Amino acid sequence: MLLPRYTQTCIEVGVDEVGRGCLAGPVVAAAVVLPDTFDLPLLNDSKQLKEKERIELAKAIRQQALAYAVAEASVEEIDRYNILQATFLAMHRALDEVFAQLSPPPNLILVDGNRFKPYPFVAHRCVVKGDGRYASIAAASILAKVYRDNLMKSLAAEFPQYGWAQNVGYPTPAHKQAIARYGLTIWHRRSFKIRPASATGR
Repeated sequence: MLLPRYTQTCIEVGVDEVGRGCLAGPVVAAAVVLPDTFDLPLLNDSKQLKEKERIELAKAIRQQALAYAVAEASVEEIDRYNILQATFLAMHRALDEVFAQLSPPPNLILVDGNRFKPYPFVAHRCVVKGDGRYASIAAASILAKVYRDNLMKSLAAEFPQYGWAQNVGYPTPAHKQAIARYGLTIWHRRSFKIRPASATGR
């Protein structure tokens, strides 16, 4: 059972990211403010849900949330700043949009994980495995996951040989074999140490 709040008095926004460990595609973050009256019985960490469940929950989150946003940091930004700083950049962009939507704005940011670049003038709490503990973080994880999966599937139409419709950019053996055979695309992260498997799989 997810906890609905970290405090009883703050306006809380949950933040999470997806795609840090991928070889291709942007890193994506989402930020969500849920009302006290939200009703999403199946809400959970996106990694614990089936794709169909995530899609349905994403619709419900967008309908019930007081505010939400999804933002990216591009492959170019990942290579320029490193993946950790690019993740913070995507998170801050999502927060910028949420803060613009609400008045008064949130005064506590709940972040999944153990590291965060402070957002100006707003308190934050890092929560390890927070997407399995707090509803707002879980909601953010679902929005980010659904958005990024859809993006990678759309890119797979242009680059079908890399299997992004299935692996969404993660370093699966098939993805590494495709890199060995076809090389890198404009969507691959060149700052990552990609050790491709052989094209034959040996």
